[in-house]
Amino acid sequence: MKYIVVLGDGMADHAYAELEGKTPLQYAHTPNMDLLARRGRVGLVQTIPPGMPPGSDVANLSVLGYDPRRYYTGRAPLEAASLGLDLEKEDVAYRCNLVTLSDDQPYREKRMLDYSAGEISTPEARELIVEVDRHLGRPHRRFYPGLSYRHILVWRDGPLTVQLTPPHDISGETIGPYLPQGNGAEEILTLMESSNPLLAQHPVNQARRVRALNPATSIWIWGAGKKPALPLFRDLYGLAGAVVAAVDLVRGIGRCAGLEVPTVPGATGNIHTNFRGKALAALEMLAAGCDFVYVHVEAPDEAGHQGSLELKIRAIEEIDRQVLGEILKGLAEYPAYRLLLLPDHTTPVSTRTHGTDPVPFVITENDAVEEGAVTFDEATAARSGLKVEAGFELLPRYLLR
Repeated sequence: MKYIVVLGDGMADHAYAELEGKTPLQYAHTPNMDLLARRGRVGLVQTIPPGMPPGSDVANLSVLGYDPRRYYTGRAPLEAASLGLDLEKEDVAYRCNLVTLSDDQPYREKRMLDYSAGEISTPEARELIVEVDRHLGRPHRRFYPGLSYRHILVWRDGPLTVQLTPPHDISGETIGPYLPQGNGAEEILTLMESSNPLLAQHPVNQARRVRALNPATSIWIWGAGKKPALPLFRDLYGLAGAVVAAVDLVRGIGRCAGLEVPTVPGATGNIHTNFRGKALAALEMLAAGCDFVYVHVEAPDEAGHQGSLELKIRAIEEIDRQVLGEILKGLAEYPAYRLLLLPDHTTPVSTRTHGTDPVPFVITENDAVEEGAVTFDEATAARSGLKVEAGFELLPRYLLR
């Protein structure tokens, strides 16, 4: 038996008048998703436990069968694991975005123009983070480059209880009310403020302005946490597995769970990702002996954060055609498989941030029979009568049963 999870990050949403009263999932052309719905069991799952932040970190832990209330220690340590950073007991890791802030003065009066600095390229971002580390890094505090706008700060005995806000939650807002607060906040704020003059006139950003691209004018620190201790996926479920993903967060969860994490050329975490390459990588991992493969696609989430219905619909359709379609063709070679399709959380275009609503899922298997004219979307899942209240129970109870 082979087990496959295909996760469209932030794919679930609300209904919109400009989409004829439909959600992006309902509006998009998704023949493969709808085929799964006709051949499988559709329902809702609550991936975000009550009182926990609705992030991809919490949600993906849930979907992988880990109770976030027990194992979640913060977002950044998971991303640090993806970069191969071995945190010590006293280390605190932070997510460090490169962002575009307005030119308003003083710093607290600036607005969050772009949480991704125009989805800055990885080579450009690396050059900027190296410069930040050269000026602001210390023996006990280092900055490490990641993918595109996503980077890591590791700080020995760094402040852990500071209130920090994800930059994608405040697009277009004046940043003052969302700056670090609490014990140790001043040190973090000083780093953020000091990065502004350092980055604003850097040659990388001057060149981006010439090309009419958003410059990375500041770092933004958030997502603090300490090294997690996840039990190995193999020990929990007796399966050898792999995670296929572009973003460091999900790759880091995979590494912490002891899963293989292949690199897919051209996988970016946005609409320009190598959709088909992810599907082929998943099939290669199955052929190489993996029993379980988790395929994560970030593009719908990025579109939601950007407030773009057009991009979100396109991302959903590309997942259906290039990811799901390719995987279904490859699975035809196997006599027995089960497949789970779902988002990790909602990312409504209207709010441009994550929500806590339950999300639709469908589970099917190789010998399932088509029934009715069911479609895969939020409304169909809500009508099904099946709801899994504890997200971390979905995988073992319904897929790995």
